Amino acid sequence: MPIKSFQAARQKLVTKRRKSLLVKDYMTRNLITFSTEQSILEVMRILIRNKISGGPVVDDLSRLVGIVSEADCIKHLSESKYFNQPFFDRKVKDNMTVEVDTITSDKTIFDAATLFHKTNRRRLPVLEQGRLVGQISRQDVVKAALLLRSQRWR
Repeated sequence: MPIKSFQAARQKLVTKRRKSLLVKDYMTRNLITFSTEQSILEVMRILIRNKISGGPVVDDLSRLVGIVSEADCIKHLSESKYFNQPFFDRKVKDNMTVEVDTITSDKTIFDAATLFHKTNRRRLPVLEQGRLVGQISRQDVVKAALLLRSQRWR
C-alpha cells in the first residue's frame, strides 16, 4: 500500500507590511528636561510629581550635557550629610552624570537592546545631529519586540 502524504496544501505566502524596527518609531518624544542651573530641590520635586526616576539635562540649544537621576540626588544627599553641608542650594551641574550613553534615532531596536544589555542602563537619550529628540527605555524595546509579527510562530 502506497504511503499518502497527510500534509495539507501549502498556503500562499502573503507578504505583510513589515513593522518598523527603528528607535525613532518607539521612543518617547515629549520629555521632561532639566537645565544645569536648576536646584537639586527643584529636580527632586519634579521627579516625584511626574513619577519619573530621572531626565536629560540640556543646554539652550537642546544639546545633551548630562542626565540627572534619583541616584544622583541620593548620592548628593548622602555626601551632604557626611560633610555636614546644606544640600538644597546645590545645582544640577554639580550633581548630574556627564558621561551619558546615547543612541541615534536611525538605529534599530536590536541595537538599542544590545546597548541596554552592555551598559545596564534603564533609558537612553536619542540624538539626531547632536540634539536631543527623545528617549527610549528598556520597556519601549520590549513593547516593540512584541509588535514584531515575524517573531511569532502562528
